[in-house]
Amino acid sequence: MTLIEQTPDIVNVLTSNNVIAVIGFHRDSMKPAHYVPEYMHRQGYTVIPVNPAVAGRGESFFGSKAVSTLAEITTPVDVVEVFRRSDRVHEHLDDILSMNPLPRVVWLQLGIRDDEVARQLTERGIDVVQDRCMLADHRALL
Repeated sequence: MTLIEQTPDIVNVLTSNNVIAVIGFHRDSMKPAHYVPEYMHRQGYTVIPVNPAVAGRGESFFGSKAVSTLAEITTPVDVVEVFRRSDRVHEHLDDILSMNPLPRVVWLQLGIRDDEVARQLTERGIDVVQDRCMLADHRALL
């Protein structure tokens, strides 16, 4: 597929996808990895927290139980949103590519970029957004 950078394409991602799995979700509501997914949930999206530390406590957020890995998610995911440092994104590539069905989009949050992972994802037909804030784009564009 493609690297998504143009405004109409971002709008399309935000309007045509409903289920978001959040790698690196944080339980601290003051952290972007919590308040961005919380905002998206309030906008009507289904949000699934992905973080082994949170899942190990059996916690739920936004009506979804936290999971340790994407492989534990039993419902199709439209967007995998990543809140991990750029140098850690590659650690999640196999987990993303083993999803069945594959997500339509992988969204690397603001400040996060990995061109090699993006290339591998697009080769498998997954659109990629890099270095953009989903909350800011949603507020500005919708």
